[in-house]
Amino acid sequence: MELQCTVQNYDWGKLGSDSMVAKLLSSADSKVSIDASKPYAELWMGTHPNGPALIIDRNVLLGDYIKDNLDAIGPVVKSKFGVSVPFLLKILSIRKALSIQAHPKKEHAEELHKSFPDMYKDPNHKPELAIALTPFEALCGFRPLSEIKIFLTKLPELTEILSADSVSALLAQEDQGDQNILKQVFHLLMTASKDALASSLSKFLTRLEKEDASVQLSLLYQLVQRLHSDFPGDVGCWAPYFMNYLELRPGQAIFLKPNLPHAYISGDCVECMACSDNVVRAGLTPKHIDVPTLVGMLDYGSYTKDELLFNPKLEDENCCIWRPPVPDFAVAKIKVNGDDEPYNTIIRPSPSLIIVTSGSGEICDTEPIPARPGVVVFLKASRQLTLTPAPGSHLEAYQAICNV
Repeated sequence: MELQCTVQNYDWGKLGSDSMVAKLLSSADSKVSIDASKPYAELWMGTHPNGPALIIDRNVLLGDYIKDNLDAIGPVVKSKFGVSVPFLLKILSIRKALSIQAHPKKEHAEELHKSFPDMYKDPNHKPELAIALTPFEALCGFRPLSEIKIFLTKLPELTEILSADSVSALLAQEDQGDQNILKQVFHLLMTASKDALASSLSKFLTRLEKEDASVQLSLLYQLVQRLHSDFPGDVGCWAPYFMNYLELRPGQAIFLKPNLPHAYISGDCVECMACSDNVVRAGLTPKHIDVPTLVGMLDYGSYTKDELLFNPKLEDENCCIWRPPVPDFAVAKIKVNGDDEPYNTIIRPSPSLIIVTSGSGEICDTEPIPARPGVVVFLKASRQLTLTPAPGSHLEAYQAICNV
């Protein structure tokens, strides 16, 4: 069943046809007009009340259809999650950084929702998977301590807003040292005054502007300058010296487990997550920053960049799948070349949301649908979809399922 999905025009989205979201939107529906001055940030595929999908032929919301057709969910998913699609599939097109944030564990989410329902609007956790469609930049997880220590010795503008004792204690740590020391330093950063932050960043950028290119590169000058131009004086501009800066190639992915600090900076990606809005923010945002909750919950473990990459497993020659360690979702990537035989998707005990991201041809369950970038379909549990590329073309699609 082909779906009409919701676009979110958040301010950080890429503008007009620069946005992958806009390109997919106009490709799927020729009647859609793209506004060159408007941000097209996210395409939502699922049943979330803030952006529910509509079944086009039936003119009924997907969530309502499921309630009347329990076979669409299947007994395995129904027994685990009830009558629902427990995941949300998205395409993101990012022009400027999203907030540095982390998501609470399920039990913590329940506590936060109970205590602060206006701020934390549901009791669910929000693990996320991001798969790069274009070159993609992100901050993710705390760096190895050895790297943080090098930056602290080279950035007097940063250490001046921290306490000398805490910096000395951190510099004295072994690489697998006491995580509480890093927690103390990060807490000092997060509670620094706005005036101190603005002054320190201004001094740093003024100094680095005069340095040669190699020094600028080693101290992430271009990155911090970009962040500062979008969020002047924001505490998050200092975050790259504590967090890993990742540059993902198309097809590479990261899994954002609970309490892992992260921020998307630029690029286009497929994202899948548990259905939740629970976000605890740390910077690069005009929104509320809940410092006590954030500092108390973060994962202060050190990660290398390679440890943060989340690799898929090959299921057959046309399909690989990313299976995070949560039951809420998994994502398969399917690619069929024009000289291949038509491809029948693997039968899953879960409902699927599938988006075509490139190529042309047709997709068929019972009735064929023309397949082109941006076409989104819902597939019932335990059903199979046939992908047939047009001669000389190919079909590439992403399929979100429950990880059951």
